[in-house]
Amino acid sequence: MTARIPPVLRPEHPLARPLAGLVSEFGLESVGSLDGVEITGVTLRSTEVQDGDLFVGVRGVAGHGASYAADAAASGAVAVLTDVEGAELAASSGLPVVIVDSPRAALGGVSAWVYRTNEHPPLLLGVTGTNGKTSTSYIVEAILKQLGLVTGLSSTAERHIGDLNVVSRLTTPEASEMHALLARMRESEVRAVAIEVSAQALSRNRVDGLLFDVVAFTNLSHDHLDDYADMDEYFEAKVVFFEPDRGKRGVVSLDSPWGQKVVERSRIPVTTISATPGVVGEWNVEILEEKAEFTRFRLTGPEGRSVESSVPLIGWHMAANAGLAIVMLVEAGFELEAIGQAIDGGITAYLPGRTERVSGERAPSVFVDFGHSPDAFLNTLGAVRNVTKGKVIMLFGADGDRDKTKRSEMGRVASENSDILVITDHHPRFEDPDSIRAMLVEGANLAEHQAELYEVSPPEDAIRKAVSLAKEGDSILWAGPGHQDYRDISGVRTEYSARQLARDALREAGWDVAPTASAGTDPR
Repeated sequence: MTARIPPVLRPEHPLARPLAGLVSEFGLESVGSLDGVEITGVTLRSTEVQDGDLFVGVRGVAGHGASYAADAAASGAVAVLTDVEGAELAASSGLPVVIVDSPRAALGGVSAWVYRTNEHPPLLLGVTGTNGKTSTSYIVEAILKQLGLVTGLSSTAERHIGDLNVVSRLTTPEASEMHALLARMRESEVRAVAIEVSAQALSRNRVDGLLFDVVAFTNLSHDHLDDYADMDEYFEAKVVFFEPDRGKRGVVSLDSPWGQKVVERSRIPVTTISATPGVVGEWNVEILEEKAEFTRFRLTGPEGRSVESSVPLIGWHMAANAGLAIVMLVEAGFELEAIGQAIDGGITAYLPGRTERVSGERAPSVFVDFGHSPDAFLNTLGAVRNVTKGKVIMLFGADGDRDKTKRSEMGRVASENSDILVITDHHPRFEDPDSIRAMLVEGANLAEHQAELYEVSPPEDAIRKAVSLAKEGDSILWAGPGHQDYRDISGVRTEYSARQLARDALREAGWDVAPTASAGTDPR
């Protein structure tokens, strides 16, 4: 069975804008009559065209999107925006064609104009970095809610509009989808939005047309070297977030060496934060207590001002994310004292698939996590170790057709920091899953202190194996799938939930399971 592709959220009551006005305001070339043509939406996908849409044709790897202009017209598109090559392909559609040098580069500004997202925008808070983007975004939103605001969220896991939640497609949606989402949020009177911003989003124009009130940097570590030539190029993709046309103010974590580089390169005012002993920022996070249910911390800033709270997550890195979220809100204009009062009983964030505990009280602790890089493994395994009396069991696989250079180090870190390691499959895509597992096993064998190793396929059997090896007092960390509700096998999205499979395996073994998704509560 193929999993359903999540929907694009658009305004329910779009306001029409004249195509002639777009051409005039942006000084664009056009072919065909613009008289009376009004546009109410923008899309890159001919299969998702709605009546009144401006269809944008972009050159892709396999072909040019403008070749689908006739299909778009049949579905209700009223005009095409594309490049010179695309204009020739779209000519037979009978639609007026607007011509730009780069449709993708123009998409953000055009979408902002169509959806009017630059008119009275909400507070925009953006987070980038290798790890921690999703967690920080969720924590920002949770605190905003505790402060009494109607909020929005765009993350790897979900999109939120007030109380409406839908599963995400991409970490950061295409610019047309992002502006449509913000327009829908405006209809719901959303006051503040937390947005997770990937390096690919910055490189591929997905947040064009947005000016963030506060931008934040979590860290940088080995990942995405299938998209970027090396770590320096990966860093360059991130650091552009700290330009005046992207953000007004910034918050930078110094918990990775790249943080100081961001500070040095930033062209906007920034403040710094650290949760690393011996590394001092303008703000600093101190861990007060770690349990399987929560991590309690103190954030101290300039002039000795401080706040104490907790997050319903394990690990110093989650407390660091919470501290970063708080400082972002301070930089956005919220009073630290007001934030402290709102979160005095704990930050009530529920983060799907981020060290999410799916086991009950009488059971080995089982955490499902989205982490899929060596650094994420290191931090999360350390956090699990700190709250585990017995053995730490690690279960993971790796993405197919993605960065192969990190696989060996993933295997080594996983073996080095666990007692028992179960290697399985994740998203093989079009790659041979046996060869993926072989690279992970090879890396695991490089560990100085090697875990007891098992290779089990498919994941359904692997989680049963991990549970069979666990006793009460032990912990299992299943890293990789996190919140995702599918596996990509040969291009087919097959329905699949690691969280549900883990609960099923626990029940089969006679253990308790935790209730499904719930927000954090006061741990004190």
